[in-house]
Formats: sequence, structure tokens, C-alpha cells
Amino acid sequence: MKRQKRDRTSSLFNRGFKAGLDGKSRDNCPVNTSELRSHWMSGWREGREAHWGGQTGVSAIQMNPSLH
Repeated sequence: MKRQKRDRTSSLFNRGFKAGLDGKSRDNCPVNTSELRSHWMSGWREGREAHWGGQTGVSAIQMNPSLH
């Protein structure tokens, strides 16, 4: 079975979420275009909220349905 490619926006959101969850700075955003950067930053913000809420690792990923 062929693996279905994910669109770039959901991939950026997921990577931003994981970066925020790990407590990384928003300056670590890997993209420069404003449209794609907004998806990464949205994920980063949600990841930071999960980090501040005490969720770490798998418990935070389970809370976010877009990462399943």
C-alpha cells in the first residue's frame, strides 16, 4: 500500500506543536513565507499551551487530534 502524502500545512503544524511542547523558542521556525509560518506558529502556540498545562510527551499528543 502506498503511503499517502500529507499536505505541507499539517506537517508544519505538527512540527510546530512538537517544538512548542519541547519548550523551544518560536525563533526556531524553519519557514520564511508568512502563509506557511502561520501554520507552524499555530502549532507552536498550542504546543506551548500544552507544555504550560503540564502535559508532556504522549499525553499531550493524545489531547491534540490533528497529530493522530
